[in-house]
Amino acid sequence: EVQLVESGGGLVRPGGSLTLSCAASGVTFDDVAIGWFRQAPGKEREGVSCITSSDSPSYAGAVKGRFTISRDNVKKTVFLQMSSLKPEDTAVYYCAIVTKECRGDAYGSWDQGTQVTVSS
Repeated sequence: EVQLVESGGGLVRPGGSLTLSCAASGVTFDDVAIGWFRQAPGKEREGVSCITSSDSPSYAGAVKGRFTISRDNVKKTVFLQMSSLKPEDTAVYYCAIVTKECRGDAYGSWDQGTQVTVSS
């Protein structure tokens, strides 16, 4: 059974930083692309960033230059370093497997996630 477990969220002031982690099991981690998604209250889920199996990252325009995605294939974990955080980054963040090296569909449990709240 594939499991993706998000962690690292919290409350941070505007301009602050957080690093999220996505730990995977039950999957050949080296072969899959992993994406980060977020959903704010009353809004649809949106893609934030994705990293291919060959370590190529991509970012949504709203976070480009502020967020950095990386992966550790030994630890089977994907990280999302977030800096210069803004109140509009407040959301529940989820990770998911993304097919076609970040160009396909996202498959995640969409039930746990990790809450990020940016507020003064």
